[in-house]
Amino acid sequence: MNPAERIQQICIDSAQTLLAVAEELAEPVASGAELLVHCLMNGGKILTCGNGGSAADAQRLTAALINRYERERPGLAAIALTSDSSTLTSIANDYYYARVFARQIHALGASGDVLVAISTSGNSANVLEAVKAAHEKGMRVIALTGHDGGDLAELLEAHDILVCVPAENAARIREVHLVILHSLCDSIDYQLLGA
Repeated sequence: MNPAERIQQICIDSAQTLLAVAEELAEPVASGAELLVHCLMNGGKILTCGNGGSAADAQRLTAALINRYERERPGLAAIALTSDSSTLTSIANDYYYARVFARQIHALGASGDVLVAISTSGNSANVLEAVKAAHEKGMRVIALTGHDGGDLAELLEAHDILVCVPAENAARIREVHLVILHSLCDSIDYQLLGA
């Protein structure tokens, strides 16, 4: 297989993965968007977290909420727990890395807020700790994960929302996560602004 054929196959695999899960994920994503709108309309805020590519996704969602997605609207209250390197490194240094998001949630989170926790494997220790902290604060959780949901799926409570991409390849999971985040943003804008 030459490089061009390999690239074409990656595109085909990505499209096939997205098509295979579209129907299965539509309901939990729609429920997640409704939860986020309810949170925002009641004065709450959205906190996001993840590691590596999932950290970038967490920041992408927060940026689209605070600034805008595709349409003009007032900024929406969101905080990416991944963005403040001074806070992250001080918590990791004084405590341990698994607490970097949980410590921020204890300081910034409140009942009625929502945590969007992103972990491709569902097993990231600091994301798991973040979910525990969110529950302690009376927050609901939307978990974006892959494979079988990992330990993250097991931590969720009945009122939380699991959006699990049933794929094994981490790159394909991340690609679907991006479409899910864009779908959340579109649905939030649609619910707030209409068609």
